[in-house]
Amino acid sequence: MSTADPQVPAPGDPLAGHPLLEGRHSDRAYSESLLAYVHSPPGRTWWTLLGLGLAGTAVLTVAICVTLFVGVGTWGNNIPVAWAFGITNFVWWIGIGHAGTLISAILLLFQEKWRGSINRFAEAMTLFAVTCAGLFPLLHLGRPWKFYWLVPYPSSLRAWPQFRSPLTWDIAAVGTYLTVSLLFWFVGLIPDLATARDTARTPRARFWYGLASLGWRGSARHWRQWRTGYLLLAGLATPLVVSVHTIVSFDFAVAQLPGWHTTIFPPYFVAGAVFSGFALVLTLLIPARKALRLEHVVTPLHLDNMAKVLLATGWMVAYGYVQEHFFAWFSANPYEMHATEAEFSGPYAPLFWMQVFCNVLVPQLFWFPRLRTNVAVLWGAALLINVGMWTERFLIVVASLSMDFLPSSWAAYRPTWVDWSLLGGTVAFFGTAFLLFLKFVPPVSMSEMKELQREVDASLEFRREQGTRPGGAP
Repeated sequence: MSTADPQVPAPGDPLAGHPLLEGRHSDRAYSESLLAYVHSPPGRTWWTLLGLGLAGTAVLTVAICVTLFVGVGTWGNNIPVAWAFGITNFVWWIGIGHAGTLISAILLLFQEKWRGSINRFAEAMTLFAVTCAGLFPLLHLGRPWKFYWLVPYPSSLRAWPQFRSPLTWDIAAVGTYLTVSLLFWFVGLIPDLATARDTARTPRARFWYGLASLGWRGSARHWRQWRTGYLLLAGLATPLVVSVHTIVSFDFAVAQLPGWHTTIFPPYFVAGAVFSGFALVLTLLIPARKALRLEHVVTPLHLDNMAKVLLATGWMVAYGYVQEHFFAWFSANPYEMHATEAEFSGPYAPLFWMQVFCNVLVPQLFWFPRLRTNVAVLWGAALLINVGMWTERFLIVVASLSMDFLPSSWAAYRPTWVDWSLLGGTVAFFGTAFLLFLKFVPPVSMSEMKELQREVDASLEFRREQGTRPGGAP
């Protein structure tokens, strides 16, 4: 796509007929179309999906209560697999959560014009995913009501956390990231919340949107301070995301366990986070685009760009797989070599090859331009990548622990109904939170769409002027 024009792809581009915005819309038209779902009463489909989500959340609540009142022994964990579904789900959710803000912040810093249609989805996804992720380490503590012992606060007991443990680093890193992500998401919402306030149809809605918009009036001073703050938060969030997921990878890399003790994990985890994050954004965006009638702001060009990112990050993940196994072979360490060979032909080999299929082979579909804009293919591929990335996390945690240095202690892991309920319950909770987000918050940034429309109009006017001048381009 040409970088000189935010609207029209370069000549010869297969997406030449698909710009960033479909049609010409006024500011009022953008406000009405993007707030139509927010201001209208929920339909039967929304209530049905919400009911299913609440039912799944109820199952999650039951599983949490069983874990609290009976203990972690209700999970399938054993010796040597002391970490299992709990930490697998934590790493998977935290990876998805890191990717959301990283996507939005990096695209903002690089001034990518197609960001405005997907950033709100990605940022909301971050908050809900990090919330789900934080649940598992707390439950895994065994005594979650003592979680504050991980925080270095002044204590008369003089008991301080072990700062050499990556688990202690996690609580500081993830807590900081959640705070910055929440601020980044909320600050970006303020102009749109003010628009929702001004177009609200009931006094109650006007009151709550007015309270959330913090007195925004759209003055030049407001816009100047908002842009400065938003850009600063983006600059803060980008390195924070990289550092936080690096710290999460240290939970494994600093250990001596075969399959964990490798220096490839930090960049490997960051690339995997972006990969899984984009896949989940597509998984959520494609149905929402159809249901909320967002085709005029989420065009095939957006889908094409996201598919290209999936292809690129898929190759990064594939490179990580190759390097992980190469270093195990090159080290000539018998324990590392056995851990690698067990992945190919051991008890978890079917999961390993499924991971390779989902994370390495499926993204290769996006070499073909037609498939990059085929909604059914995109959604199916994104769903498979989500499954593949969870499988990858499971193999990192469980497969490595189940076969450690001592063959006499090897044991298989089998999840219980509580494990499955916690995983399915967090997925249901995530879906419920996302449904509420779609109903009460503008899903696409109206202010950025209006700004993009003005840039498009100015660009087209400039092209017309150039074409009318002597010697100008036709």
